[in-house]
Amino acid sequence: MFRLLFHEPRIPPNTGNAIRLAANTGCELHLVEPLGFDLSEPKVKRAGLDYHDMASVTVHPDLFAAWKELAPQRVYAFTAHADTFYTDISYQPGDVLLFGPEPTGLSETVLADPHVTERVRIPMLPGRRSLNLANAASIVMYEAWRQHGFPGAV
Repeated sequence: MFRLLFHEPRIPPNTGNAIRLAANTGCELHLVEPLGFDLSEPKVKRAGLDYHDMASVTVHPDLFAAWKELAPQRVYAFTAHADTFYTDISYQPGDVLLFGPEPTGLSETVLADPHVTERVRIPMLPGRRSLNLANAASIVMYEAWRQHGFPGAV
């Protein structure tokens, strides 16, 4: 399946929602520290509802450790500063979908990492900075899953 990678997320409910997304789609959720919260915080638990035990969640001490464990073939870095739309990608199982922290997004250093295959964006109206992290991850995850016929879904 696909792998969501949140680099240094800051807002607890976004990660809670992503845990719920992982449980409902079968994707893996990988978090790179430092996190802006503790995973046991009530806001994380509340947003994830009772899905925490159904989700595959891994915390990595840094991006290097994440790359080492994931050994990715393809990494798509989502940023407002890209030309390729998320719908232009032919996603493959095992792809890493990389999202940055709220409210800044991925740093230029992370975007320039040699593991990054391509920078990708979700279209928005002019004059808008960003989408909510959990919403953006959901948009992309469901597109990737849709492209493969929603395997395992009811």
